[in-house]
Amino acid sequence: MAFPRGLCTVSRLARRGINGYRRLPSSDHRLPALIQTHFAGSPMTVLLLMASALHMPLPEPSDGSVGDAVSLELRTRQQCIAEITEMIHVASLLHDDVLDDADTRRGIGSLNFIMGNKLAVLAGDFLLSRACVALASLKNTEVVSLLATVVEHLVTGETMQMTSSSDQHCSMEYYMQKTYYKTASLISNSCKAIAILAGQTTEVAMLAYEYGRNLGLAFQLIDDVLDFTGTSASLGKGSLSDIRHGIVTAPMLFAMEEFPQLRTVVDRGFDDPANVDLALEYLGRSRGIQRARELAKKHAELAATAIDSLPESDDEDVRKSRRALVDLTHIVITRNK
Repeated sequence: MAFPRGLCTVSRLARRGINGYRRLPSSDHRLPALIQTHFAGSPMTVLLLMASALHMPLPEPSDGSVGDAVSLELRTRQQCIAEITEMIHVASLLHDDVLDDADTRRGIGSLNFIMGNKLAVLAGDFLLSRACVALASLKNTEVVSLLATVVEHLVTGETMQMTSSSDQHCSMEYYMQKTYYKTASLISNSCKAIAILAGQTTEVAMLAYEYGRNLGLAFQLIDDVLDFTGTSASLGKGSLSDIRHGIVTAPMLFAMEEFPQLRTVVDRGFDDPANVDLALEYLGRSRGIQRARELAKKHAELAATAIDSLPESDDEDVRKSRRALVDLTHIVITRNK
């Protein structure tokens, strides 16, 4: 994925902070070594940029110098939120792969495929437990409540996906609520937590939340599009994965609005390959893919608007970070993997 030059510069600073600070709490178990290879860093990058955008400079390598703008304690707490978010994120991926019986993740063998379901579940539980310990160390009840709610949302979203009725299965409103719980809640509430720890106003905290919420929704909408348009090589997983697992996403829901008879096909399920082919035929004749992309673009624009609505700043680092966050909204909706 090609990044704009300006975003590359800020992203390098964020990555430098991640490489300098990232750590899993020490343990005698072998799980950390297994888990470390599955850390992607994307949520951390967003949160570090958000911290800088809210007048909190990006972490610098530990060379004995401490910036005058913020205290070491505040920088550590900021980094802790980013680490907690990534641990929760990876734990959810490990558990999802078990539930979906996935054999790949980002083009490599999934942990459950390599080590078995039991160890994969334990690895996810391990990360969640470490995230809880780190969260408690912040001693901020509002932030603890936010991140605890995220874990509840992850479970709720997965339950919604597994237990939906026929009407819920084919409801755009239900789909969007499930998508918020499964994908957008983590980044939105983590962005809000960054603002709260920075002592920002309620209004600024809500703008940070809205950025994360809309970025997360846009990301998932494009993910659902790519499940139909991408290749196994580009996605790092099997294409048509969702529909083969009986999961109805935005492109198919929009196609159903144009072709109501598609509902009958969906209700029959997709165990029969002929039903998959018929559903794909209806999708190809519809504007389902295009409308899903348009909805993703709308949410990306709302995310960018949230950043543009932050109080003005003359600090060049703050402005660069805000531009990078806006650039990310474009990257999310133009990616092909």
